[in-house]
This record gives sequence, structure tokens and C-alpha cells, in this order.
Amino acid sequence: MQAETTSPSAVSSLVQPKKQSRLANVWRELKKNKHYYILMSPYMLIFFAFTVVPVVFSIVLSFFYFNMLEFPRFVGWQNYSRLFLNDDVFMIALKNTLLFAVICGPISYIACFLFAWIINELSPKVRALMTLVFYAPSISGNVFFIWLIIFSGDRYGYLNGFLIKFGFMLEPIQWLTNEKYILPIIMIVQLWLSLGTSFLAFIAGLQTIDKSLIEAGAIDGIRNRWQELWFITLPSMRPQLMFGAVMQITSSFAVADISVALAGFPSVNYAGHTIVTHLMDYGTIRFEMGYASAIATVLFAMMLGANKLTQRLLRKVGE
Repeated sequence: MQAETTSPSAVSSLVQPKKQSRLANVWRELKKNKHYYILMSPYMLIFFAFTVVPVVFSIVLSFFYFNMLEFPRFVGWQNYSRLFLNDDVFMIALKNTLLFAVICGPISYIACFLFAWIINELSPKVRALMTLVFYAPSISGNVFFIWLIIFSGDRYGYLNGFLIKFGFMLEPIQWLTNEKYILPIIMIVQLWLSLGTSFLAFIAGLQTIDKSLIEAGAIDGIRNRWQELWFITLPSMRPQLMFGAVMQITSSFAVADISVALAGFPSVNYAGHTIVTHLMDYGTIRFEMGYASAIATVLFAMMLGANKLTQRLLRKVGE
């Protein structure tokens, strides 16, 4: 018997219908859900125009030299090699930013959830009041300027006045001009400001938990509140937990205004310098837009990596 052979035309005829069927299915779904896409189109157009396009343009521009006056000149990886090999200030900014992300991010995230979990057990009126107290700093604009009075370097600063009055020291400390204290002070203020949007999302998530799940868990062997938290509360709040994580990651990596307001720009020996303030330096003062785009691309990659890591960790909640 001779082995049957299949001609290329027969193979293409077998493959082509599958491709056509896939395209047909996509087109059928688009036509079926066209009203949803029409309603989404204004947001999607704005999102692509003001988010996706600038990000892509920034990544492309990071491979060019561009000073806003001359036509962009392709330099390849030169901006990145300069950034990591020749820019000592960037390495200081990278270290400070990672410290913010590692210390402020997890602490503020856990604190937001714990405060929300405790406040959720209070009566409705007290819960509403406490929610306003915790959320107020994040919607009060430049309210962090009050910390300038607390950490003022003279005797009229609240912290210096308190320490001198009770005999802890004799002379005032220059809190915001001493590089030993600048970064811890900025972290404290950042933690104070971060108890806002994530806290509100957690409160909303706790309010939507189905009470019947808690009753069923008690029947199935849930013995205490910690088991209830791990096996019922947290898995039921995955969307809110993800939203809170994204907000905390963004705020931790994007610290700039607080550093500039409290420690100046630049701060003493770049003690409060972050990647965003480094980006501001090259983007808005020196107008080295290609180099600034390289800094922004590195920051974007760090945020994206932290986001992916957080998603993988949150998938294990309740297991």
C-alpha cells in the first residue's frame, strides 16, 4: 500500500477555515457587544491618547539624545549605560526609592487594612467619623506642610520645643538639613499621607462581604477571627486588595513633592533624592529629554515588576 500524501493546498485549505472562523468569532463578538465598546470608547480614546501613547513615546525617546532644541539623535543604550555606570546621584536616588518601596509600601498597606478592619467593627456613626479622620490627609492638598512646623530647626519647632522643655537636649536639632534625619522624616510623612485611598477601598470591601460566608465558615470549623480573616475576609476582598496594592506601589515609588517641600531641591547631599526628583531635574531643569525618558522607563519597569510580584502574592491569599 502506498502512503497517502497531503498536498500543501490541502493543508492550507484545512488551516484557512480555522483562521477564518476565529476572525469570524471575534467579529461576531464585537458586533454582539458593540454597545459596550461604544460606551467604553471615550475613556479608551483618552486612556490611549494620554497614557499609552506617552509611555510608548517615552520608551522610544529613551534611546535618543534630545534637548528640546535639536532634532533627536539616536544614541542606542548610551542613556542607560550613563544612568547605571556614570550617574552617582541616580544610584543614591535608586537606593532611596527602593527604601521607600520596601519600608513604606508594606507598612502602609498592612496599616491601612488593619485600621480598616478594626474601624469596620464600630457603630456606623463612629465608623463614618473615623473614616473621615483617616482619609482627610490624602484629600487635603499640601497639608504635609504642617510637618515643616513640627520639624523646624529652631526652638519654635514643635519637636525641638518639646525635647528642650523636658530636658532631652539643650540645643535645637536641624532636622531637615541634617542628612541623618531627612530620609526617616520623609518616610514618616509619607506613611501618614498614605493612609487614604487604600484605606477607603478596604473599608468598602469589608462592607460588601457576604455575612452568610462567615456563618458557613463557623459551621465548617472556623474557630477564631484570624482564621476568619485568612480564609473568608481576605479572599472575598481580592479586588480591593489589588487596588490598594497598586495605589501603595505607585505612591511609594513616586515620592517627590514631600521630599522637595521638606528637604529642598536638591536635598543636603541628596539624602532625600528619589528617582522622580531625579527625573524632574533632567526633564524640567536641564531639558535632557532622552535621558529623562530613560529614567522614566526604569521607574516604569520597577513599578511593573513590583505590580506583578504583588499579584502573585495576592493569589496565594486564603490558600
